[in-house]
Amino acid sequence: MSEPRAPDQRAVNFRGGGFEPAGRRWASWLAFAAIVALWQIASSTGLLSPVAMPSPLAVVNALHDLFVSGKLWNHLGQSLYRIGLGWLIGTTAGLAIGLAMGIFSVARAIGIPVTAALFPIPKIALLPLFILWFGIGESSKVATIALGVFFPTVISAYSAVDNVQRNLIRMGQSFGVPASAIVAKIILPGAMPGILAGFRISSSIALILVVAAEMIGAEYGIGAFILAAGNLMQTDQLVAGVVLLSLLGLAVSVVLTRLERRLLRWR
Repeated sequence: MSEPRAPDQRAVNFRGGGFEPAGRRWASWLAFAAIVALWQIASSTGLLSPVAMPSPLAVVNALHDLFVSGKLWNHLGQSLYRIGLGWLIGTTAGLAIGLAMGIFSVARAIGIPVTAALFPIPKIALLPLFILWFGIGESSKVATIALGVFFPTVISAYSAVDNVQRNLIRMGQSFGVPASAIVAKIILPGAMPGILAGFRISSSIALILVVAAEMIGAEYGIGAFILAAGNLMQTDQLVAGVVLLSLLGLAVSVVLTRLERRLLRWR
């Protein structure tokens, strides 16, 4: 009777390398260059009307004129001030409420239904009410941005704390770690990825709201500049304003990416 054959022992290929993030900066720059090139070709060949959609060269010239005349820094400075102050106020308050909802049961019981009721309200619809309360100046615009940033921050902070692994918290409790140390060394580091992801959403909302608020009642700002250019049918300046918003959003994304690398080095 023949002996049973040994199973075929072959090396198994490693299958765990497909989900590791890797930088591919060349891909983003290549895609951007291709879009701009196609845009310029369509404008040069007449496929795009210069009135309806100006060419990239016309937009660059409009940006250059804004830079030389000094209007660029005036409009950009006003928008940055409103975004920065509104985002700081809304984020600070949202983090405080969201973390409290994630840690304390009473705050969670009160906060969840209130947030669910108020979050769907379009914040720009409240701008006329804020103008009645705070006046036509900066306060009403900052309040609109702060309120728009507040609720996404609350939701992201609460969800991030709620998703922290419970076994880590119970392990700390079993070793007699104080509650304050559990919050500082387990809950906050575990919730930080979700909180930073919420920052990306809230910063985008702040950009949207500052443009809408400036279109309604502002003399200076990127939104006011875009509205004035559209009323005068100056599409090259209008698109230049849109490009400024895109560059501003890209700059915010770069800052948040570096912040994530610094705060999440433990991952």
